[in-house]
Amino acid sequence: MLNTAIVGMGRWGRTLVESVQRKNGAGLRFVAGTTGRLSKAEAWAAEQGIRLHPSFEAVLADPEVKAVALATPHKQHADQVMAAAAAGKHVFVEKPFTLSKASAEACVAACRQAGVVLALGHNRRFLPATLEMKRMLAEGELGTVLHAEGHISGPGAFAWKPGMWRADREESPLGGMGAMGIHMLDMLINLMGPIAEVTVQSFPRVSPHIDDTTAMLARFASGATCNFATLSLTARYWRVALFGTKGHLEMQGQDRLVFTPVEGQGWARDFDKTDIEAAELEAFAAAVAGGPAYPLPAEQAIHGVAVFETMIGAAASGSTYAVA
Repeated sequence: MLNTAIVGMGRWGRTLVESVQRKNGAGLRFVAGTTGRLSKAEAWAAEQGIRLHPSFEAVLADPEVKAVALATPHKQHADQVMAAAAAGKHVFVEKPFTLSKASAEACVAACRQAGVVLALGHNRRFLPATLEMKRMLAEGELGTVLHAEGHISGPGAFAWKPGMWRADREESPLGGMGAMGIHMLDMLINLMGPIAEVTVQSFPRVSPHIDDTTAMLARFASGATCNFATLSLTARYWRVALFGTKGHLEMQGQDRLVFTPVEGQGWARDFDKTDIEAAELEAFAAAVAGGPAYPLPAEQAIHGVAVFETMIGAAASGSTYAVA
């Protein structure tokens, strides 16, 4: 059993804990933690059997803690990952991994040098529909993919008020990208490989605090094109579509696939809902225990950050940027 500390006990930190706590098959249990306002977490932490520490440094000094899960503001991730690695703790970090390619590379290097597992919380990789899309691509059922489309949106920014870190432009560059869009970016990289260049439009259409509308036109290293959008002031929406020479495949929501071939009969398939938060933490624990590697290679984690960083520059300049 991997004794883990939760760092950050806001809504998402609590979601992570509750997905696995007291489930014997998870391979992981949360035993300690810390957060910005300890008084607000005391009752919940007691219910979960988590002892509170006054600081992140105190968490790292706890000999019972073998791993940390970081559900903290984006700008804190790089320093926290490297500090955890230096303390010999395995690391699960929420997305976005970091906000620059250089810091992402430094985190990966620190964890490799320390011999600890580093896992990034892109939970949509664990959807059964995602796994089926990857199988179909690997077996050539779509032919040559010409174009991909991705869209993830939601109403989160309605609740982001001045003083909240998500309403801070430095913490949330390109608005919904950090909270939502980065998931779709990882999905596109997971399915289609590295992104070569991007053109981005991002602006506050309604929100007084952050960009609420972000759209990207991109080209993959393979030569396929892509369009992508994330909106933070609308109803929840998730869609991924791939257009190949043998047909097109679309994930509608997170549990339905629709395939339309160039010739023959198409199909629609519904998948059982999956607790993807539990799945990602179980995969992290299994990797620490010497099982299969966590299914998000470090190189793809770094590339996702590089694309995000490039998107910020492209949006600011209004021109097309190559991804370094």
